[in-house]
Amino acid sequence: MNIAIVFAGGSGVRMGSGIPKQFLEINGKPIIVYTLQLFQYHDKIDKIYLSVLEQYIPYMKMLIEEYRLQKVAQVVSGGETAQDSIYHALKTAEKENPEDSVVLIHDGVRPFVSYEVISNNIESVKKHGNGITCTPCYETIMISSDGEAVGQVPYRKETFAAQAPQSFYLKEIIAAHDVVRASKTRYENMVDACTIIRSQGMDAHMVMGNRGNIKVTTPEDVYIFRGLLQYKENEQAFGLGLTNRIETKLNQATRKNCG
Repeated sequence: MNIAIVFAGGSGVRMGSGIPKQFLEINGKPIIVYTLQLFQYHDKIDKIYLSVLEQYIPYMKMLIEEYRLQKVAQVVSGGETAQDSIYHALKTAEKENPEDSVVLIHDGVRPFVSYEVISNNIESVKKHGNGITCTPCYETIMISSDGEAVGQVPYRKETFAAQAPQSFYLKEIIAAHDVVRASKTRYENMVDACTIIRSQGMDAHMVMGNRGNIKVTTPEDVYIFRGLLQYKENEQAFGLGLTNRIETKLNQATRKNCG
């Protein structure tokens, strides 16, 4: 069983839009729907569990029905932090699925992760026990403890930006969360699932992501999102990248027929 855990419990403070950023409409469709459709149409994903702000659950259920997102198994209430929201969804999935299910934890405002990256995450879990999507950093990273003086400057070739999905076996990531939740500091400084497992001495294995896998957080990101959508529309209109898409569809059909 391959399960997508999509967390979308943010309030949109940094966006300054007055509504949670995951519900902003771009070209007439909410961002969260773009994200969910990536997993809805992926042939290796069996179920989706979604966490949102409690007051938005009725609206989210309307969107699920409107866009025919049949793979969404449950919509649960988010928590105080992103990690609380993820934990709520994980525990709901635990009640309904085998403990060795592969779970892909994904941010609801990352609507451009590629089909291949999702597939590679699943394969990484089966091979290594987990998969952390990331991309190489093309800018120099500086480390500063006070935000004023430059401390360390790591070699750029050794720096990567963590993205999503981050993927694990269901039983193992819940166990890692339970350790953190039992500690005094709980999720303090735990920015993602990779941080959680590394805090417990577990190895994390990288999966190379696609450069367009942006996180829509600020107003500037909305313009980038619109640009990426236009690029995809141009591909369809003028045949750019058509060969790769046809080959992907043929490979999917072959796998289904052979299965």
